[in-house]
Amino acid sequence: MWSVEALQRELTAGRTSSRELVEQALARIADPAGEGVRAFMKVHAESARADADHADRLRKAGIRRSAVDGLPVSVKDLYDIAGDVTRAGSKVLAGAPASSDAPAVASLRAAGAVIIGRSNMVEFAFGAVGTNPHYGTPKNPWDRKTGRVPGGSSSGAAVSVADGMCVMGLGSDTRGSIRQPAALCGIAGFKPTMRRVSREGAFPLSYTLDSVGPLANTVACCAAYDAILASEPDRSLPDLPARGLRFLLPKSSALEDLDAPVAQAFEAALAALVRAGAVIEERKVPAFDRQAEYFKNGGFAAAEAYAIHRRWLDRMGDYDPRVAKRVVLGKDIAGWELVELGLMRDAYIKEIGVLMAPFDAFLMPTSPCIAPTIAEASGSDDAYFKWNGRILRNTGLANFLDGCAATLPCHAKGEAPVGLMVSSVAMTDRHVLAVARAVEGVLAGRA
Repeated sequence: MWSVEALQRELTAGRTSSRELVEQALARIADPAGEGVRAFMKVHAESARADADHADRLRKAGIRRSAVDGLPVSVKDLYDIAGDVTRAGSKVLAGAPASSDAPAVASLRAAGAVIIGRSNMVEFAFGAVGTNPHYGTPKNPWDRKTGRVPGGSSSGAAVSVADGMCVMGLGSDTRGSIRQPAALCGIAGFKPTMRRVSREGAFPLSYTLDSVGPLANTVACCAAYDAILASEPDRSLPDLPARGLRFLLPKSSALEDLDAPVAQAFEAALAALVRAGAVIEERKVPAFDRQAEYFKNGGFAAAEAYAIHRRWLDRMGDYDPRVAKRVVLGKDIAGWELVELGLMRDAYIKEIGVLMAPFDAFLMPTSPCIAPTIAEASGSDDAYFKWNGRILRNTGLANFLDGCAATLPCHAKGEAPVGLMVSSVAMTDRHVLAVARAVEGVLAGRA
């Protein structure tokens, strides 16, 4: 498992080079026994080699542009990369190449990140299962023989990290599209407060809910990339001990109906935190039980997606039928319904803001289930939408809150991947990341 900290030590000591890391990543992508052909829409092999060589020359001259300088990253197919067509996982978008990088991509380049390629995704980012009938579905690296879903919509991003094809995958998160695949694939992911990171140059799903963030092997890695994406000058995290951290355990539907492996891993994680001196307080949070109202008929995402896609109504036959079905849901959402939804959201944000005042974060399983097989999750529309709703059940609470949330693995080695979500209100991002890193240390036996 690649990490920013470990790789930079190796680079500084001269035990590896950026070019060597890129060659390893390209070899993983090209491995016929792996998922590279499905995890990537396009591989930027030659430009990645050139960028890696440039990073190596700068390092020899004593120049290091950032903590992620010279490390390979993947970029979700909805971001503009100069010279590439941004397809957003679709057959419909086949126009002119982008003339410039999206700001998120430009920030990564300026920090010395090496773009290894464009990662596959659910078409137009509208789905949590991770399937794409146009370009294939990358299998979850866990239990690959069985063939399990990667989660979505940042499916290729998660698989590219979990399978050693890059150090970080740039994803997007509207109702959990970073955290769901990260959790199901056994890695970390971070959804920032929406306004902290520019969404310019990213094909939208929801103007109200979309966020830009990283998937990586550790919380510390996510934090390093988050600071770059948010253009924050102070990129260090406070070193928080687990002892004395205060967590809210929200007694609500978010903790109910868990798969047995999820329940076991989550309870074990809570017990480890208590042993480390953290304080966990369980309280009823009825606001977390009102998701049916927050996302009724698709909510903001459906209404805004219909506004975006109505220009292509005559091409709906070229869409993934399950994506098309969700897009057209937005057609009949009335203006008054959106007004009421906005007022409901304002009240929800205030309610949770008051509730969270004494706490560092709230905890819940990222997903209530482990990754289902591709066959069982895509065998019929009923099965697909059942699994789609189940996978994204908990994550959307943070998007509707306009909050921030990290997911980190909490399962035992060799077991099915399970994610633990550490979340709080808007603009507490760096604190949440520091808290999540402290949790990560406890679960890894470092605290």
